[in-house]
Amino acid sequence: MNGRHLLRALGIVLGCLISSSSINLFLMPNHLLSGGLTGIGIIVYFMTGGLPVGAQVLVYNLPLLFAAFKTLGREYIVDVIFGTVMFSVCLDATHFLNDYAPVHDTMLAAVFGGVFNGIGYGIIFRMNGSSGGLDIVAAIIKKYYSLNMGGVIFAFNCVIMAASAVMFGVVPAMYTLISMFMSGTLTDKVVAGFNHRKVVILISDRTRVIAEGILSEVGRGVTFLDGEGAFLHKKKQVLFVVVSLTQIARIKDIANAIDPQSLMIVMDASEVMGRGFTLPGIRLEEMLRERQERMKEERKKLGEEND
Repeated sequence: MNGRHLLRALGIVLGCLISSSSINLFLMPNHLLSGGLTGIGIIVYFMTGGLPVGAQVLVYNLPLLFAAFKTLGREYIVDVIFGTVMFSVCLDATHFLNDYAPVHDTMLAAVFGGVFNGIGYGIIFRMNGSSGGLDIVAAIIKKYYSLNMGGVIFAFNCVIMAASAVMFGVVPAMYTLISMFMSGTLTDKVVAGFNHRKVVILISDRTRVIAEGILSEVGRGVTFLDGEGAFLHKKKQVLFVVVSLTQIARIKDIANAIDPQSLMIVMDASEVMGRGFTLPGIRLEEMLRERQERMKEERKKLGEEND
């Protein structure tokens, strides 16, 4: 196992540990459920007076893993088995945390349980892992019926929430819904990344001058896209740039100063990878020097062609 695979495995284990600890610290002591097969395991746990949730989840996953092997192939199942086993082990290994529940207010338990549960699941998915359960069911259904995986998982969780309402009452079921919402939100945040950037799309008759201002004053790279107005069929250059939130105001000032009639669109980018963001960027002085050298070469070539 190389370093990359080891890091991925450790990340999946960490995610399983955080998620299972959250379930045992916040959810179960307050009679709240988690989503998926874990929620079913918690229901059976309370009905039977203590049947281990982790062992249940592992047993429930066995037929699903077999079905996934038959329908989705070996490559999919190998990745899922590790996460499924580790999550089940962590659930029972952290069961002792039930006795050390730090919060007895149901609302706080729902919020914090959902937050940490979502962080744990997010780390697992960020590492391209899976804890099994309804993820497998949703993947199989999607293959045959082209249904959205999120919708399938939500439908199953609604059934679990209805069971919670029957067993523990409507109010705990509503708190369970809050916990599921928080968990889903944090999962998406962790998977997408917290390092949000902004995408600026700018349309103007003076995009090149605006680009010069952004390069020299903001220090961000700019890309030109070819565009055409639908009404007059006039060719236009569209300016595309990715910046941090704090740089938006400066770009607005540059655009307004050069062309007050320019059209500027600012959009969210949940994650940006590459030079200047996840990779080392070029220093402004180096970037300007490269541009000057490139322009000199272009002028030299143009002079040779004219000769």
